[in-house]
Amino acid sequence: MPSQLKITLVRSPIGRDRKQRSTVESLGLRRIGRSVLQPLNPQILGMVKKVSHLVEVEAVESDARP
Repeated sequence: MPSQLKITLVRSPIGRDRKQRSTVESLGLRRIGRSVLQPLNPQILGMVKKVSHLVEVEAVESDARP
C-alpha cells in the first residue's frame, strides 16, 4: 500500500488565485519540474485536489520499514 505521494509541479501558479499559489507553496513546490514527497493523508490529498490542474501525482512506497 502506498504511504507517500510524489507531487510534481508541471504548470506555473502565476496568474492563479492567491489561495492556489499558497497551496502550491505549502506543498513544498517552488519550481516547475521539481518534485516533493509528501505523506499520504487527507490533508495532503485535499491540497492536491485544489491544485490538481497544476501538478502530477504519483503514489510511491516508503523505503523505511518500522
